Amino acid sequence: MRGLNTILLLVLSNAFMTVAWYGHLRFKTLPGFTNLSLLAVILLSWFIALFEYSLQVPANRIGFEGNGGPFSLVELKVIQEVISILIFTSFTLVVFKSEHFRLNHLIAFVFLILAVYFVFKK
Repeated sequence: MRGLNTILLLVLSNAFMTVAWYGHLRFKTLPGFTNLSLLAVILLSWFIALFEYSLQVPANRIGFEGNGGPFSLVELKVIQEVISILIFTSFTLVVFKSEHFRLNHLIAFVFLILAVYFVFKK
């Protein structure tokens, strides 16, 4: 259960992170956001990232084997990176319709899956 909770928190955390890091690129197309200064966008992104950290830190604490969780530090990081790429790709395809998923992206994801396999191989 701790492993599943960790992964769920990491998925939610990465959703907030992706919006904080890349969502502002679309903010300018929303009413009320068109004339925000760079400082305002930075502060808004930091506010969104606060939620990311509020989920990321507990995910790592719950999931880390040193705290009774099922994952080593390396495993946690690899899981987080794979989730991050999946969330980012989904976000990009849904929010930025001009971006396209290409064969080289698929090949890169296969290598990420192989990385996960090798990290978890005992």
